[in-house]
Amino acid sequence: MERIPYEGLKALFASFRREALHLEMRDSYGTAAEIPHLAKWQAGEPDDTGWLQPWFDTVRTAVQGGKVFKRARIVSEPVSEYQKWVLNDSHLFVEAGEDIRWVPRSRVSTVALPGNDFWLFDDQIVVFLIFAANGLVVDRQLTEDRAAIELCRTAFDTVWELSIPNSEYKTD
Repeated sequence: MERIPYEGLKALFASFRREALHLEMRDSYGTAAEIPHLAKWQAGEPDDTGWLQPWFDTVRTAVQGGKVFKRARIVSEPVSEYQKWVLNDSHLFVEAGEDIRWVPRSRVSTVALPGNDFWLFDDQIVVFLIFAANGLVVDRQLTEDRAAIELCRTAFDTVWELSIPNSEYKTD
């Protein structure tokens, strides 16, 4: 596997040809960009979602070009505070063009899952996202290994079949 910087991952979003699949398996993240916005939400303050605009622009441009973005989130229930925050604004990601689905962790007990979250591009490249316990990304590992790609594709497709569309997913 090859370590790649964030810029390398960003370049893949600009260069994939047809499909980008993302599987998220953590109940909480803490990326540097998200931390101040999550804190605002937790304090009951309104958040300007303008910080998400570059991502929305990336997705819109790709989708207008006929490309597909799919994101599946495996979550424990009841969901974490982080996931409540994400669910609050996930419609904005959908409006930009992502197909987002939620999967209660109880549904995936018999699914073979990779050890880390990943992006799968065109069934050709997998980028595993390695997180610290606090949710910060500490590494990104790119591979074109066919066995890794097949594992990720099978895991994603199986999870997708068990998923609930964003518009239908409700928490207590």
